[in-house]
Amino acid sequence: MDRFAGKCVVITGGNKGIGYSMAERFVSEGANVVIASVEEQVMDAATKLGPKTRGFVCNVTDKAQVTDLYDFAKNEFGGVDVSVQNAGIITIARIEDLSEKDWDATMEVNTKGVFLCCQEAIRQMRASGRGGRLINTASGQARDGFIYTPHYAASKFGVMGLTQSLAKEVALEDITVNAICPGIIKTEMWDYNDRVWGQMLGDFGPGELMESWVQNNIPMKRAGEGSDVAGLVAFLASEDAAYITGQTINVDGGLIMS
Repeated sequence: MDRFAGKCVVITGGNKGIGYSMAERFVSEGANVVIASVEEQVMDAATKLGPKTRGFVCNVTDKAQVTDLYDFAKNEFGGVDVSVQNAGIITIARIEDLSEKDWDATMEVNTKGVFLCCQEAIRQMRASGRGGRLINTASGQARDGFIYTPHYAASKFGVMGLTQSLAKEVALEDITVNAICPGIIKTEMWDYNDRVWGQMLGDFGPGELMESWVQNNIPMKRAGEGSDVAGLVAFLASEDAAYITGQTINVDGGLIMS
């Protein structure tokens, strides 16, 4: 299937985990893809994905760097058609140990970063006049804040609100704005979550807390794969989702049903 042939897709946090799975999916369906990350390894990841992919080192909290990212996408592939705001960070701490620095960093990357990328993507989409798709990575914690992560939950609730507001603003310009809420997905971030939450919540060995949550809370009895999330994102980016906007959609095997 080449439903994204000739389209340009920008994915932040695209060098690993869920973002890399998204990039693989879009490339497989004919898209030209720019993956961005604050990590230099993004260039190697882009090479691995093939000739239709470019890497770009970008800190999504820096407006000038974000502007450069979208200008790069335009110069390479003629302007952005789909923009996936996926870069994110998490730390876990009891409230008395949660530093102002960690609070600020989490809000900067997870919420301000989404805002800055949406701002630049919309600017380009408006200028091109051909519409587009914005997809923001929120989290199950945009539905239900977990223990010891108030800053992360707040940042992801912010993504959901931002998504709804922007969807209303650009609705008449053939631009849709939606968010996704991944649950327990097999990624480096969830390796960290399992280890740190496991230490704080009890005597859990590696993988034991994650498996307990999967078996006790997910009706499908399995953790998700990056490809599970990528499938939803590809749908939201397609013409099949042209009448869907302002929505926040869970992709979590039934973990949260609201």
